[in-house]
Amino acid sequence: MVVHGHDTTLPITLDEMLVHCRAVARGAKRPLLVGDLPFGTYESGTQRAVDTAVRILKEGGMDAIKLEGGAPSRITAAKAIVEAGIAVMGHVGLTPQAISVLGGFRPQGKNVASVIKVVETAIALQEAGCFSVVLECVPAPVAAAATSALRIPTIGVGAGPFCSGQALVYHDLLGMMQHPHLAKVTPKFCKQYVQVGEAINKALSEYKEEVTNSSFPGPSHSPYEITASDVADFINELTQLGFNKAASAAAEAAEKIGQSHTA
Repeated sequence: MVVHGHDTTLPITLDEMLVHCRAVARGAKRPLLVGDLPFGTYESGTQRAVDTAVRILKEGGMDAIKLEGGAPSRITAAKAIVEAGIAVMGHVGLTPQAISVLGGFRPQGKNVASVIKVVETAIALQEAGCFSVVLECVPAPVAAAATSALRIPTIGVGAGPFCSGQALVYHDLLGMMQHPHLAKVTPKFCKQYVQVGEAINKALSEYKEEVTNSSFPGPSHSPYEITASDVADFINELTQLGFNKAASAAAEAAEKIGQSHTA
């Protein structure tokens, strides 16, 4: 959503996700890398789920995969992937891939039945073999209870301070919110540590202005030089070839840029 400008996570394909996975894997050598299974790549059966997870590791360079939801079919898929030798992270609470049935990006666990379900689903994912569970957009006491009930770590996303770890989309925390959709739907749980987006916009505007008024690139940013004698020979050669306009342009440019000697 923050990179491609989609309004939801649903459109992203497995091939697109693999591009992101490989890019991250090339740059991040120390962290545990977890690739998210895109919507539509694991719901139809355990074999497809395992096949998708295998591609995330083999082609994406990830160490583990993450899948959303706690329906029986998702639990079964998680177990099958673990049995195939692939580490799995679960995800309960607000599951962005399920906004069609959730009615949008809405917090979960607003009544006793639903909060109990969050805890029970997290436990079911643990029993299926998951090594960790993401808790997204649930009340802090619910996240605390789930974290206490589990033997595996929890990662909180808008779930309060009582999880084992925390996650935020870095575009949100850096204030890179220029896309209209992002500005409209910035989650309430996000804290902006800096307004990098404003700095980026300012720099791009200044660049555009300097290019428009021809102050950039100037002599200091035109480093590849040619001697005065070579300029003269170049102009003479162009003239002999009949490129009089080009010869005049070269002479004028050499004079303006002040490149009469080599570095």
